[in-house]
Amino acid sequence: MSAANVNVDMIVRDVARRTQADLENITAEMTSMFVDVIPEFRHDDAVRRLMVASTASNLAAIVDMLALNISIDDITVPPAAAEYARRFAQHGLSLEALLRAYRLGEHMVVQRAMTTLGRLDLPTDAALAATSQIARLTNRYIDQVIEGIIDIYEDERSRWDARSDAARAAQVRAVLDTEGLDLASAEKMLSMSLRGWHLAAIIWSRPGSPDPDAAQLRAGAAMLSAATGKAPLTISADERTYWAWISSTAEPTLNLPLLEHELGKHPALRIAVGDDPSPGLDGFRQTFRDAQRARTVAVTAADPHRALVLHSQVALAGLLVDHLADVRAWAGRVLGDLMNDDGATVRLRETVQVFLDAQGSFTDAAARMHVHKNTVHYRIRKAEEILGHPLTENRLDIEVALLACAQLGLGGADTHPA
Repeated sequence: MSAANVNVDMIVRDVARRTQADLENITAEMTSMFVDVIPEFRHDDAVRRLMVASTASNLAAIVDMLALNISIDDITVPPAAAEYARRFAQHGLSLEALLRAYRLGEHMVVQRAMTTLGRLDLPTDAALAATSQIARLTNRYIDQVIEGIIDIYEDERSRWDARSDAARAAQVRAVLDTEGLDLASAEKMLSMSLRGWHLAAIIWSRPGSPDPDAAQLRAGAAMLSAATGKAPLTISADERTYWAWISSTAEPTLNLPLLEHELGKHPALRIAVGDDPSPGLDGFRQTFRDAQRARTVAVTAADPHRALVLHSQVALAGLLVDHLADVRAWAGRVLGDLMNDDGATVRLRETVQVFLDAQGSFTDAAARMHVHKNTVHYRIRKAEEILGHPLTENRLDIEVALLACAQLGLGGADTHPA
């Protein structure tokens, strides 16, 4: 090693010793700077003490590295810094803020070293060489520690989120299921008011789709928020399912075109909505039961083209879905061969359903289906031949059976997973 290099190493060690002697003041100055510049660093006393300990431990490690020529490969995250990163994650504070503090701290360490070097009356080339070495080593230390900090933060964030989600899910389930629970107790359990109006939704990824990540399900909750203008209460029911409630003092409204448009960007996602808002604790529960019914209908029907299901559209099917075998047998007796799965029979069922919904108007039915009126005439006549009687006979049974076929997939519906 050349004499010049030895002199630079000695200068760096001298700066480290002088810094160590003033470590307490530097720590105080640095932590005050963090609080002033980064809002996330404005903690309560307990966490502030941990922040100070984290800062002090990193400064001490940097000083030891400079003074004792410790290899970068031997650098690990100081225990106090690791615990502060965990606490940062637990409080939901951003990783970006934490990493910004490390870079600001790095800058301050180098600036303090330059100030110290300026007091040593060194030749310019020696001062520049020492500054360069201190900056390089400090930067490598920060890079090394940041790698560990990121892993610690993200692991703790995942654990904390899972723990928080599980606790919140347990509280919500208790509010949904506990008989005799009064409003005040339910509000205390959920830490929210239940006195307003509620609209529930269930967000899930269809079977057969790639394993969803939490971000994808959160995207579904964000769509619901955008479509109602309210932030939902959400819980993770399982790895493929979110439950969500929109609550407000006024009856919430749902922007269906917006929700359908956004949902179209996520082909694996499905949303069922209890779209008849209800007030109070009973409303919180009822709208969720409605959403559950709508989801059950969606999963049973397995329509690959229907990503959004509203309870108001499938309310009757929701009452029938728990008795599927009996409903299928009954519909078969009512419709006979009109239950067949071939494409022509499916079109006949659809035409009869539209015709009855149009109050028996061939013109109206043709307009709704975008076909000629004669086509409707032909299909209705053909359907009546299959039934063996006119549609005016047993009309209510026919309508319910057709609805069950269409909404529960009893007839010619596709069998792709929903």
